[in-house]
Amino acid sequence: MTATHTRPEAKASAGSAVRDVLVLMLLPVPLVVAALPAAFAGGGTRRWFGGRGENQRADAQAAKDAAAAAFYELDTAQRDLQISIETITAVDSSPRARKAVEDFAALGRRIDDVSHIYITAVDAHDLDRDDLEPSAAAGARTQLTRAKDELVRVKGELDRYAHGLGTLLSSAETQLARLAPAVERARQALLAASDALDAVRASGLRADDLAARLAALAPELTKLNQGAGRHGVAETLQRADQVLRDAEAVRAEADRLPERAAEIDRRLVSLRTRAQALTTRAGQVEPVLSELRRRFSAACWQDLQPVPEQAADNVGQAEEKLTEAAAARSEQRWADATSRLSTVRALLNATDEAVSAAGDRLQRLDAVAKNPQAEIDRTRFAIRDAQRLAMAGRHTPDPRHARPLDDAVARLERAITGLDGRHPDYWHFLTETEAVRQTANRVVSAIREELGGGA
Repeated sequence: MTATHTRPEAKASAGSAVRDVLVLMLLPVPLVVAALPAAFAGGGTRRWFGGRGENQRADAQAAKDAAAAAFYELDTAQRDLQISIETITAVDSSPRARKAVEDFAALGRRIDDVSHIYITAVDAHDLDRDDLEPSAAAGARTQLTRAKDELVRVKGELDRYAHGLGTLLSSAETQLARLAPAVERARQALLAASDALDAVRASGLRADDLAARLAALAPELTKLNQGAGRHGVAETLQRADQVLRDAEAVRAEADRLPERAAEIDRRLVSLRTRAQALTTRAGQVEPVLSELRRRFSAACWQDLQPVPEQAADNVGQAEEKLTEAAAARSEQRWADATSRLSTVRALLNATDEAVSAAGDRLQRLDAVAKNPQAEIDRTRFAIRDAQRLAMAGRHTPDPRHARPLDDAVARLERAITGLDGRHPDYWHFLTETEAVRQTANRVVSAIREELGGGA
């Protein structure tokens, strides 16, 4: 009897108990003895079977609790792992990541199966029923224990699968951790580029090309603001990095633009002055050529004949490009101005070399004509120096070194012989001695490299 029974019910129960006792008194003795436990069970509708029966009910309830705990652990693990899978799929589309998603889906189906077994077992048995038979309690315990074992088994599979996700998940989490800072850096870079452009314009420079490049980044900023949910984490990270680089390039160029303009102005003045100076120097080439023609054989100066005309032509082209560069500077076409100035510099360099070559030629020919022996001694010294190094620590030189040095000696002797005659070709002599010295220097360099490698 429970404390919740009302008084009328208690009375009815007492009356029923009295009737049961009267009936039992009329039964044969064996039957009376057999029925006594039921008659004095305390009344009510519940069939109390005590002892072993209550143990069966308790065991079944324990099995139910254990199954519920296993179900809860499996469900929690699956939910946690679902978050990990969503993290990976948001970042990684590699074959390995796709395989992980497929494996998780297969695990999900097995989890659904064992969950169904558990729920079916729970629904099939009401362990709180007053009239629960011991056999029913034992069956419930068996079925619930089996369901718990299946839940634990699949939980083990899920744990092993989760352990295998370590590298994928770590990489995905790293990328996600980079996402917000990367997008913010890109936004700040765009803001800095815009501010730098405003400052340049305030100084009177238009910077139209930089403004166009900055405007082209606006659609990319829109996509960044739309977020990784729409465009994916990997694509958003890549876009943020690209926007950052492009915006920083615009800002850097904007910061340099005032100095760039000043540098172009300086180069315009400098190159114009240099062109004027080269025009004067080019006018001095013809007297040099006349001296060469008068004193030396044709072989010594024929290659210099075109220099005056080439110099005048180069200076004329340079002056045209200077005019174009000045116009580009005025219109703030910085790239065009820089390109024209580079062309001017190349033309003037070529002219400078040609004009200088004529004067240098006359000077060198004068020197060798007065004293060819100085050139001969200089060249022989280079050969002997190489020969000494080739013989260092040897009884005989390495043929790789001896052969080019022997050829160099013969070449020098031929050059010296060529000086005989009424109009020697001093320029050929000078080019030959220079070639001989270069051969000796190459042998020396090779020997030193070998010695250094052996060390």
